[in-house]
Amino acid sequence: MRYLVLFLSLFFSGIAGAQNGFQWAADGKGYYQHSEDGSITFTELPGGETSVFINKDDLKPEGSANPLTVISYSFSADRQKVLIYTNSRRVWRYWTKGDYYVYDIATKRVTRAGASLPGSSLMFAKFSPDSKKIAYVSGNNLYSEDLSNNRITQLTTDGSRKLINGTFDWAYEEEFFCRDGFRWSPDSKKIAFWQIDATGTKDYLMVNNTDSIYPVAVPVEYPVAGEKPSPFRIGVVSADAAGTKWMNLPYDEKLGSYAPRMEWVPGTDEVIVQHLDRKQQHSRLFQVNAATGNAKLIYEERDSAWIDILPSWDQDYANGRWDWLKSGKEFLWVSEKDGWRHAYRISRDGGKETLVTKGNLDIMDLVAIDEPGNYLYYLASPENATQLYLYRSRLDGKGKAERVTPADQPGTHEYNISPGALYAKHQFNNHYTTPAEEWISVKDGKPLKGSKSISELLATSRPKSPGVEFIKIRTEEGVEMDAWVAKPKNFDPSKKYPVVFYVYTEPWGQTVKDTYGIGQNFLYNGDMAGDGYIYVSVDNRGTPVPKGRAWRKIVYRKIGLVNTRDQAMAAKEVLKWSYVDSSRVAVWGWSGGGSATLNLMFQFPEIYKTGIAVAAVGNQLTYDNIYQERYMGLPQENRDDFIKGSPLTYAKNLVGKLLYIHGTGDDNVHYNNAEMLINELIRNNRQFQLMSYPNRTHSISEGEGTIEHLRTLYTNFLRQNCPPGGK
Repeated sequence: MRYLVLFLSLFFSGIAGAQNGFQWAADGKGYYQHSEDGSITFTELPGGETSVFINKDDLKPEGSANPLTVISYSFSADRQKVLIYTNSRRVWRYWTKGDYYVYDIATKRVTRAGASLPGSSLMFAKFSPDSKKIAYVSGNNLYSEDLSNNRITQLTTDGSRKLINGTFDWAYEEEFFCRDGFRWSPDSKKIAFWQIDATGTKDYLMVNNTDSIYPVAVPVEYPVAGEKPSPFRIGVVSADAAGTKWMNLPYDEKLGSYAPRMEWVPGTDEVIVQHLDRKQQHSRLFQVNAATGNAKLIYEERDSAWIDILPSWDQDYANGRWDWLKSGKEFLWVSEKDGWRHAYRISRDGGKETLVTKGNLDIMDLVAIDEPGNYLYYLASPENATQLYLYRSRLDGKGKAERVTPADQPGTHEYNISPGALYAKHQFNNHYTTPAEEWISVKDGKPLKGSKSISELLATSRPKSPGVEFIKIRTEEGVEMDAWVAKPKNFDPSKKYPVVFYVYTEPWGQTVKDTYGIGQNFLYNGDMAGDGYIYVSVDNRGTPVPKGRAWRKIVYRKIGLVNTRDQAMAAKEVLKWSYVDSSRVAVWGWSGGGSATLNLMFQFPEIYKTGIAVAAVGNQLTYDNIYQERYMGLPQENRDDFIKGSPLTYAKNLVGKLLYIHGTGDDNVHYNNAEMLINELIRNNRQFQLMSYPNRTHSISEGEGTIEHLRTLYTNFLRQNCPPGGK
């Protein structure tokens, strides 16, 4: 039920995994990038001279007249070979299945990996550390391939739709960002991998009614809230298939448990594994001997609500990585145990712990570790939760957090820092400034020669505000929340205007961000401001903003209640504005925002007169266990909380005009949510409008004309039931 903007950006990008077009050179003194003509170029820094590294015409496989279309690429450790990913296919949300080719830089030869396996079936191919082999997954089995003779060795043989080696089931992929499920050992002789056993996990049957005369059932292994998760095992297999050793990790046979992260300890024959209990309140780190399988507990923490794993808020870690210090003797770890999301350095045996970041601030993204320079770089914004800036703290824990971003650049910043913290690609935007980019020297923060300066841009060509204002709303219950307001063009305070609230409200979505384009409605077919709407969004308690643990986790076991009430109380304050027409109040949202829309329409019908809910969870008991149990507990223990937080419970209260939209092929928020809600509305004779999009997924984007139809439907319903314009 993740935030839709993230979903759409990933869906339409077609990029698989952590590899992408931009790659730093190993020494940090330049970068590689795709060019528009299909070649791969290299740009040297600080001068900025660009040359062709791999010409597109050299990327023609034998017998082919056309070069490969490069989606992503990676280098071997010796920098003599490049692994090219192409011909991708979508697996649920991500494009993680395709073909891989090995390009030899010296000979310019292009060789297809896994040549005897089905086309576009390989996943997560990567070089061994010694650059002599690659490994990949195909058909839920793990393979290695010797690059000297292209001999393929099948390392697992029991893979199936329900027994998954080297990758994950739907719930792990969606909620833990676990996709790439295997790791080469440092000596290149072994591979550690996850095995997910979904044989006991019930299938949700989606029905494809459109692609053939007879309907086709599409099964998805999908454990809903209250169902035991698919069991995991972690094995270590020799790269020549000499045998697999299973690691002796704890597992709760009654409730089930999780292992969301695993990596090799540098220079050792050990793996480090994060283990979470079913309720995700107890995190333990184990070091496991790969030869014996014996596990040793080295570090643990507990939270009375839930523990967020690192990839859940920092997507750079979605395909694995562990931040080691002192050549593997220590590692960096992030925890909220003191009330803020802080970084700690932990000794490998867990015996020593040092707080690295201090003060009332949350790390929002780990950017770079400069161990020689003794700095950790990260994004944070302790003074304004709608913005992001680069900070740094000393790795030895001494001193205070230091803001690196210049003070004259208010807004949202991203930094991609090179190895060695020499240079950085710095990107900036805010609600009145289009995205800008500069190349800087990390040491002094100054732009490199020939690079446009963001400071100069802001000083010389400040764009006009698009009419979005950031405010704080304090409710009668004393809760203060960030919000933005986009007022109509030619606004006349003596008139009364309709107001439309855009909501998400759950722990996966922050809507109030100081970014360019904020305040625009991507589903509205036209200009909301020009048509005379006030458009508002509010970040209630429980949203993932940098305001500390207490703010984010107050919604534990109360999703559907606390977040809904905060939004309604904020709306009451907005309705006090003299220019707001209380008879024309609309609300809309997608996914978790669709759920919020339903709850607001049903629980506060006196406020919201019109609602548009897209792909909403109507019944929390239908959603996957990892997400819903993380925030709500176990239905076996507190089922009433799930019922009290579900829109289904309050559907009988509908008074206003409701448009409910859902794709019948949604593998995320399943269509049975719609039908359960429809039944409840029918039972209580509540009239509403329904639009089902046949065989469309959670994005409702597939098929010719779909997006335009959706936008037209949305716009017409809003205009008819919440007419625009001042009166």
